[in-house]
Amino acid sequence: EVQLAESGGGSVESGGSLRLSCSTSNYPHRSGSLAWFRQAPGKEREGIAAIDYDDSATYVDAVKGRFTISRDKAKKTLLLQMNSLKPEDTAMYYCVGDGARSGAYVIEYGLGPLAVWGQGTQVTVSS
Repeated sequence: EVQLAESGGGSVESGGSLRLSCSTSNYPHRSGSLAWFRQAPGKEREGIAAIDYDDSATYVDAVKGRFTISRDKAKKTLLLQMNSLKPEDTAMYYCVGDGARSGAYVIEYGLGPLAVWGQGTQVTVSS
């Protein structure tokens, strides 16, 4: 059973916007945090934004002020609004759930061994 499923990726020009969605309907945890990770070609995966169940959000400096993570609780959906996109934002974006760790901990130290990953959605930003 797929627990996390992303959508909304695509191609956009530099300066444009995209909104990623992640269905969490089948994700069983109601503790810990949900996060967005990304992996660019030839680079390691990095956590860029995370949100706790009290809606506290944490961002890495590279996306702070441009990206906004949020949850639509009624639709059981995790969102990532991405504005002022840059070519260096080009990557595969993943929705991730960690039932044990806070968002701030996930961004600072990484995920725990039981983290759940979505299949990813590609974002490409052209200059």
